[in-house]
Amino acid sequence: MFPRVTSTAPARAASLDHGACYRALRTRDARFDGRFYTAVLTTGIFCRPVCPARTPRSEHCAFYPSAAAAQAAGFRPCLRCRPELAPGVAGWRGTANTVARALALIADGAWGDADDVEELAARVGVGARHLRRLFDRHVGAPPVAVAQAQRVLLAKRLLADTALPMSDVAAAAGFGSLRRFNALLRRTFGRPPSSLRRRGGPAPAMARGVELRLPHTTPYAWPELLAFLAARAIPGVEHVDGGVYRRTLTLGAARAVVAVRAAPAGDHLVAALRLSSVSAVPAAVGALRRLFDLEADAAAIDAHLARDPLLAPLVRRRPGLRVPGAADPFELAVRAILGQQISVAAARTLAGRIVEAHGARVPEAAEGEPPLAFPGPAALAEADLSRVGLPRARAEAVRALARAVADHPALLEPGPDLATTAARLAELPGVGAWTAQVVAMRALREPDAFPSSDLGLLRAMSRAGPSLRPAALAERAEAWRPWRAYAAIHLWTAAPPVPRGGTR
Repeated sequence: MFPRVTSTAPARAASLDHGACYRALRTRDARFDGRFYTAVLTTGIFCRPVCPARTPRSEHCAFYPSAAAAQAAGFRPCLRCRPELAPGVAGWRGTANTVARALALIADGAWGDADDVEELAARVGVGARHLRRLFDRHVGAPPVAVAQAQRVLLAKRLLADTALPMSDVAAAAGFGSLRRFNALLRRTFGRPPSSLRRRGGPAPAMARGVELRLPHTTPYAWPELLAFLAARAIPGVEHVDGGVYRRTLTLGAARAVVAVRAAPAGDHLVAALRLSSVSAVPAAVGALRRLFDLEADAAAIDAHLARDPLLAPLVRRRPGLRVPGAADPFELAVRAILGQQISVAAARTLAGRIVEAHGARVPEAAEGEPPLAFPGPAALAEADLSRVGLPRARAEAVRALARAVADHPALLEPGPDLATTAARLAELPGVGAWTAQVVAMRALREPDAFPSSDLGLLRAMSRAGPSLRPAALAERAEAWRPWRAYAAIHLWTAAPPVPRGGTR
């Protein structure tokens, strides 16, 4: 990112290199959008580095690593460049794993409106005092300020881009009451929430329906990611047609149907969501950001992998290739178990049979949309899976996974490091090293996960030279750390399908 130095800027989040940030600001370099924010001391407003407003003088600028840090220091979000639309989670790339996990919980609205730091710290396995220190070092603002900024910026997006009633905007953004919503937005923007509506306004919103932009860094290989998901789409739950990805989502007690497409501008995706409860908006957006890997620093990953002569032509052919994630980690984990030693198509068929037998119908689904939700852990813990064609051992592996997740939901949350995560998963019956790495890679968003025994990877490598054994592939992949998962998706995308013996 930038060299860390001590700055004379106000508050405590000014640990960025002032000169480097100002040079990026003057050129409005889009590569730095989402990496820092500029607070203008004379106006009290903070902006993205690509803001079209006239560039202020250097001595009038302070730079912050996150929107939360700027807002906590008393600056207001710019209404022109809209900081809530910055790509990625601004200033949070490369942070400590513990901070990243906590930030994900905040972004998904999973922390709740109580802002209990003790509860958040317990969920990520550290003490509250240590978590505050980590946030101060990596984000420049305490957890409560980050959560507050998250709610304010999401509310601003909903006010500007939808016609939802104020009460629904407040609920969707995670505010416990309309009164608190009104007070905080008025204090943040210096005006009532109603004045933040876009003039002319969007078309009237459908009941509990919103359409949101999902910003991402560029480049972004959307056609390749869409093709990967299309080949693995579970019948009844998801499908791809005409460049649009559609699926159902289970978000706690809420359900949703989403349709996602790429915007012509190429700097964001557009997600249309129809939800049973608007309070599930943060969780739905979080699930989509993980599924489409929108937080990845694509340019940095591509530059690192392109150092390898084998990967360089693949990176040039598909710049910005992402690791397809999982909208539902449990669904992906079941899918990985089903895919052991069979083809992609066969695993897809088995998953469709499980959904047909045990999935729930989603009332929000309209004609032509996927009608079913993937069954949760409770539904599969003791389910009879003999009718779907699963071998007895594999059926028991699925049930064991379901029981384990039902008893310990944190099992499918990222651990402190990849080795711990993989070891924890491999303790489950029927989950070997390959399955654990695939689950870590796609469901738990571990960027360095790498299933070195995968036949597709071995086949792709053999096209460039002598056949490799898994141990030799793992040794070759050491140079690809910490982005081995992205190397894997490049190799999978380049290689022809594997008929049997390993699916992703």
